[in-house]
Amino acid sequence: MSILVNKDTHVIVQGITGRDGSFHARQMKAYGTQVAGGVTPGKGGQDVDGIPVFNSVKEAVAATGANATVIYVPAKFAPAAVIEAAQADVPLIICITEGIPVMDMIEVYHTVQNRGLRLIGPNCPGVISPGQCKIGIMPGQIHKPGRVGVISRSGTLTYEIVNALSERGVGQSTCIGVGGDPIIGSGFRDLLPLFQDDPDTDAVVLIGEIGGDEEERTAELIKASITKPVFAYVVGQTAPEGKRMGHAGAIVSGGAGTAASKIKAFNEAGVPVARTIDELADTVAAKFKA
Repeated sequence: MSILVNKDTHVIVQGITGRDGSFHARQMKAYGTQVAGGVTPGKGGQDVDGIPVFNSVKEAVAATGANATVIYVPAKFAPAAVIEAAQADVPLIICITEGIPVMDMIEVYHTVQNRGLRLIGPNCPGVISPGQCKIGIMPGQIHKPGRVGVISRSGTLTYEIVNALSERGVGQSTCIGVGGDPIIGSGFRDLLPLFQDDPDTDAVVLIGEIGGDEEERTAELIKASITKPVFAYVVGQTAPEGKRMGHAGAIVSGGAGTAASKIKAFNEAGVPVARTIDELADTVAAKFKA
């Protein structure tokens, strides 16, 4: 099984006629994802490698029955694209775009939440249930079907850790890159309960990073209600205070959001925190090798 996406997920691609949208639409389709259509205003009636293009999300959903959308449009237009998808009541909205202003994301976040929908991202690599469905930019070939869930704030480190797990025979049920911005649609605390309730997920790997208090609050959730084993890795253990490290949300300020505070919180919740990617993969493989 999996969470969020599976072989029955039908996806539309907003921005499908652009460079990134068309490239990744082809990649997703080649992986086996059911890419039902795409959206580019003013280009309805065209197609991208046989994928029909529509002028609006509402039109695309009505024609295809899509239940997920992925957004590859420039930051200037991405907030409107997410809101358009929300107004069309698409249950799962995945926004790959980076560079969206925080103030714009406040409105977007509340629009999606108020309609009872789920947003992944922005500034994220997407979601994959290996062997079933890939929505986003992650390299499908490194993933292996299995029973360990992965949730990550870091994009490229997700790939490194997934690759390390797969090389050790540890397959994944679903891998989710939540994004590294200060305001994102879904975080660890939103997604962990889904893995907790998934009968085909035996354990979860969390990839945290400096900045904010998501990991500390997640540790409290784990202590209160997560019974499945959780393993963690925290990025940025040597980052200097006051310097933004890659992600807009990855900044330590005034002593808050440090790697040390996150590691301490996880340890107090019984979550082992690895010092390296290889150590993390070895620890998980020792218990959950397929």
